[in-house]
Amino acid sequence: MRAFSYERPSDLQAAIKAAGTSPDNQPPTQAAAQFIAGGTNMSDYMKLNVNRPERLIDLNKLSEPAMTAIRVDDAGLHLGALVRMADAQEHEDVVRMFPVICDSLRLAASGQIRNMASLGGNLLQRTRCEYFREVSWPCNKREPGAGCSALDGVNRQHAVLGGSEACIATYHGDFAQALIALDAEVEIASAKGSHRMPFADLHKRPQDTPQIETALSPSDIIVAIHVPAGPWRRSRYLKVRDRESYAFALASAAVALDMDGDTVRGARIALGGVATVPWRAKSAEEMLTGRKLDEAAAKEAADTAFAEASGRKHNAYKIPLGKQTLVRALLETQDMKV
Repeated sequence: MRAFSYERPSDLQAAIKAAGTSPDNQPPTQAAAQFIAGGTNMSDYMKLNVNRPERLIDLNKLSEPAMTAIRVDDAGLHLGALVRMADAQEHEDVVRMFPVICDSLRLAASGQIRNMASLGGNLLQRTRCEYFREVSWPCNKREPGAGCSALDGVNRQHAVLGGSEACIATYHGDFAQALIALDAEVEIASAKGSHRMPFADLHKRPQDTPQIETALSPSDIIVAIHVPAGPWRRSRYLKVRDRESYAFALASAAVALDMDGDTVRGARIALGGVATVPWRAKSAEEMLTGRKLDEAAAKEAADTAFAEASGRKHNAYKIPLGKQTLVRALLETQDMKV
């Protein structure tokens, strides 16, 4: 791990100011100053020499009530960015009204990490691609223009949706799948003021610039997550992995259904473990709307969701696995008691 300085500002504007200015188009992951909250992802990659900040700005002392609150009202759910994963997962209103969020947090990591990791930091976690984590291998995400070792390497864990010839690294988060399915927004503070953006716009597909992972600038801070109210109590997150305890998804599905008997009034579907970014399957949602949900319809939705998938030597199995995961998630969500 390289030497770094450490700062702990007490208010939001001081934290933004501490980040300073950065060159145009510089992604936060390459900035000299970087923010931490729980630090579970940052410390891991600093030890691996992947993240190399000169300064760390700890956000935990910020006097910003919106960043530590969990609140449910007529507008929906407010989750502060500094709320710990375990606290959100166990919150009575989240459990009762947003089961898919509760599931995604519970299945995301070990209890120790959930007690430490913040919701905002979880959204910004970086890929676990083996070639990204090992600095001796060429990686476009780590060093633009170096090449992508995963394309023709061991790519069992890699994405089949949203990739490019520059990068096929998987987005490994779970919580994000629930948020993109439920049309969440993120509230962001910057030097120019506060604004909201659709959560679906936060993460960037790699295309030819995989080093640009989000739409944030280096001094932007996620303040809160807002999930609009909706008829989504019939919802769940299903995660398929190599082992049941603390492993990343090979395939996962966040599903929310609004049912009229056996007929789908509305559906929300997001896919995890198979894409380069949190992945909303809107075409599958549209296909199900107005249809009777049975196994045949679920299989058709799964085929639609993976219509653009492209596998490589070691990860092609994710396409049938992802389809089977979505079929199971749809049918199990339909059977939920609400």
